[in-house]
Amino acid sequence: MIDFYTWTTPNGRKVSILLEELGIDYTTHSIDISKDEQFAPDFLKIAPNNRIPAIVDHDTGQTLMETGAIMLYLADKYGKFSCEGPECWRMMEWLMWQMGGLGPMLGQVHHFVKYNKGTSDYAEKRYSTEAHRLYRVLNERLEGRDYIAGEGRGEYTIADMACWPWISRFEWQEIDMNAYPNVRDWYVRIAERPAVQRGYKVPKDAGDVPMP
Repeated sequence: MIDFYTWTTPNGRKVSILLEELGIDYTTHSIDISKDEQFAPDFLKIAPNNRIPAIVDHDTGQTLMETGAIMLYLADKYGKFSCEGPECWRMMEWLMWQMGGLGPMLGQVHHFVKYNKGTSDYAEKRYSTEAHRLYRVLNERLEGRDYIAGEGRGEYTIADMACWPWISRFEWQEIDMNAYPNVRDWYVRIAERPAVQRGYKVPKDAGDVPMP
């Protein structure tokens, strides 16, 4: 059994989608970051960086924070949604791309464009420009592919699950998805998966999956 500590953010949804795709039993614990619950001493013992999500795997005694580590751990434990051989490293490459670029940069867009619009023209332009660059990178990667990693047209992996929740906030980023048709089609393809629909509403229903 896995205890899953999370909130309704792209990072939280990365792991909730994976848990739903795996079809395993888990218990959800809401950590309301709007109420600073991530700073509670009990949560700090599990996630020393005070960030959601985090897990406790009672089968192994393993505790983990950081989405990349959690997703790699679960994919390895259950033998699903990863790749083999050279394609494993391609999947790893794009997973790291999400954690080092897509997530942090789109998070800054949310901060300056969604929540603090007009505070800093410089910041809005800087991060919006970077958002469009990252969308172009992903759009080019998905040319002729259904999924980000894997051979042929690609295989649905944790790289897709890591990127998708951040793209799901395209409206917050003021992105016209039609300008990136490969990203749009990939996004819709994943959004239609039942496990993604379920995972999007963990730990609570915050509305339907946005559709372009």
